[in-house]
Amino acid sequence: MTHSSHPLIRLYFKVGLIPQIFLGLILGIILAAVSKDYALSMSLLGGLFINALKSVAPILVLILVIASISNHQQGKRANMKTLLTLYFAGMMLAALLATVVSFVFPSEISFGETLMQSKLTPPNGISDVLKTLLDKMIDNPVNALVNANYIGLIIWGVGIGLALRHASETTKTMMNDLSYAISFIVRIIIRFAPLGVFGLVASTLAETGFGELLKYAHLLVVLVSCMLFVALIINPLLAYLVMRKNPYSLVFTSLKESAIPAFFTRSSAANIPVNMEICKKLKMDEDTYSVAVPLGAAINMSGAAITITVLTLATVNSMHIDVDIYSAVLLCIVTSVCACGASGIAGGSLLLIPVACSMFGIPNEISAKVIGIGIAIGVIQDSVETALNSSSDVVFIGAVSAATQKKQITTSNQ
Repeated sequence: MTHSSHPLIRLYFKVGLIPQIFLGLILGIILAAVSKDYALSMSLLGGLFINALKSVAPILVLILVIASISNHQQGKRANMKTLLTLYFAGMMLAALLATVVSFVFPSEISFGETLMQSKLTPPNGISDVLKTLLDKMIDNPVNALVNANYIGLIIWGVGIGLALRHASETTKTMMNDLSYAISFIVRIIIRFAPLGVFGLVASTLAETGFGELLKYAHLLVVLVSCMLFVALIINPLLAYLVMRKNPYSLVFTSLKESAIPAFFTRSSAANIPVNMEICKKLKMDEDTYSVAVPLGAAINMSGAAITITVLTLATVNSMHIDVDIYSAVLLCIVTSVCACGASGIAGGSLLLIPVACSMFGIPNEISAKVIGIGIAIGVIQDSVETALNSSSDVVFIGAVSAATQKKQITTSNQ
């Protein structure tokens, strides 16, 4: 039976993923309210979904890092140094903002009695966090893959990726194909997110009560508020420092023409043609935007930095782990680097949460549950995140182009 031959299956594929996840969320709430016993039995669906995410996340991180570094294009560097500085500064400031807001308005997540009783040895301070990081960095690659040691996987991914930059084009193409194949498997798993969210929400609410909905709402408000602050305050400030003129005309244009399409597609990669057209219409430097738009869609991820930071600190807070200022700053750096590796698929940043959680000794079982919760609120969060990521590309490229054009005019007048 093909999906085109049955009306119900045809309807399933015709309706978008966001409405399906929203429906799963609503049905989960209703079931938890109507029958606690049936709702608890739905933990099987939520568990299967979380286990699927746990199984694919480590290999996804490793392959994406290898593929992106090995296929990095050398040659034309049209203003790349300034742009890369803006990209990283934007992500770092976004992570710092998310950290401060998370401390001022702390969020909590309920994991259930079983997970809360799991073995956990929280770090006592920055020295323990650094020791954990260093131990994970030098882990055996096979062991890192089996035990979902994301820090070790990233280090091995960077090393192998750098080595493969000198490999043949055939080998690089193979890595790209492998990256696509793993991403395709992730997309299949994400297609089952409505069922997973239904089971997760129903069983969680049945076990912890409806107070959990308030925690979800609080988490969502913190995430969206941080993203709006970055879009309207931090990005314009960074743009002004480069272009030295009022950036808000550029900012509002990018929000209107780039953020809105990205909000609905939930994919920075899918929004590349849109951003190309905006840059062309605004008469930006073609040598800059032709390289910078695809690059920004891959590595400029302020929204992802916020998501990873807020959800990690919500997990840390829920597990009653103390975080000192040095560990918080280190988290911002790790988060900014992780954000660069967020895959181009919807919800890609969520799959990197275990990397940040592992800094604090949080086991994979708990961080996988956080991914599931992130997908549940991703109906809004992921759309806003993608809108921020994509519009930031246009703002930063426009700022650099304006600065370049101003410099050229000044030079020609001398």
